Amino acid sequence: MQSAVHPTQDRLVEVFNIIERHIEDRYGIPVMISDVLDPNTGDFDGVQIKIDYANDIEIAVFVLIHLFGHTVQWNTHPRFREIGQDTNLRKSEEELKEIAVYEKEATQLSMALLHEAGVRDLDQWVSDWWRADFAWLTNFYRTGERADFRKYMRAGAEPPLGPVPIPAFKPVKWVSRWSF
Repeated sequence: MQSAVHPTQDRLVEVFNIIERHIEDRYGIPVMISDVLDPNTGDFDGVQIKIDYANDIEIAVFVLIHLFGHTVQWNTHPRFREIGQDTNLRKSEEELKEIAVYEKEATQLSMALLHEAGVRDLDQWVSDWWRADFAWLTNFYRTGERADFRKYMRAGAEPPLGPVPIPAFKPVKWVSRWSF
């Protein structure tokens, strides 16, 4: 199926509901819509995912699937958990390369989650969001600036990423980066 560059609001609501239920039923990870420490859009701790209630649906879907990817990583790769818990600014170029691998894999895991749940029309959209998110994150780590991430969005500018298989994992609670 062709990937949508910009899905409709109705499609995003449908996908959020499908994925939220899939994460909870298949992986036993509750998804909560609640207040998350500003200016964050979501948070996770290895056993639950929080999505900020103030997010628009487009942000909520990306945050949900992306934080699922990080949840898998934190429960399967100790080094990725260390990377995710390090909130220090002024990262070196070497650290940014390692963060790129971490962030890209989280997105590829989120694409596998979408496919597993029968959602196969958002690969380009997810890939575009990852690229914008990582550009924003790179700028943040270099400067501390929290710019509007949308200035980094380049819909359809590069081919979509491919999914990677979701490994077996058991959710374990870890210290959250922000608000748990």
